[in-house]
Amino acid sequence: MARRESNVSDLQEKVVYINRVSKVVKGGRRFALTALVVVGDGAGNVGVGMGKSQEVPIAIKKGIEDAKKNMFKVPLTKYKTLPHESIGVFGAGRVLIKPAAPGTGIIAGGPVRALLELAGVKDVLSKSLGSDNALNMVKAAAEGLRQLSSPQDIARRRGMSVGRIYGWEE
Repeated sequence: MARRESNVSDLQEKVVYINRVSKVVKGGRRFALTALVVVGDGAGNVGVGMGKSQEVPIAIKKGIEDAKKNMFKVPLTKYKTLPHESIGVFGAGRVLIKPAAPGTGIIAGGPVRALLELAGVKDVLSKSLGSDNALNMVKAAAEGLRQLSSPQDIARRRGMSVGRIYGWEE
């Protein structure tokens, strides 16, 4: 997949989830942290990343760098919603994402809401159908957004114009 270069100053970051795990060793417990981070520009570019460290700020920084490396483009309509419905699957997580009428807002659970907000989506309905694990939900939602195709992409694949697909031209 091609890497997307975005202007660093216009990217926003959101820490979705921080998990602390411990490992018991001879001298006691050793703690490690994982941070799930979403990065986006609010105009259709978004990325999900995870960072691991023994300190919170370092884990978040690593997560942001990972998210910037894994950015992708989300096709949006002129009303800042999605072109069609999609179900994303990652592990046991399944997330349904549907376009909504203007004025609906973002109807989504916490982890998925962060992803959709930073992607620049204004009106959308979403429902978690599987796991409630934040990591699986966010990655499933990201997979669902990756599956979306704009009308221009579909027309190009079919060798037609967008107007011909919708019946606007003969």
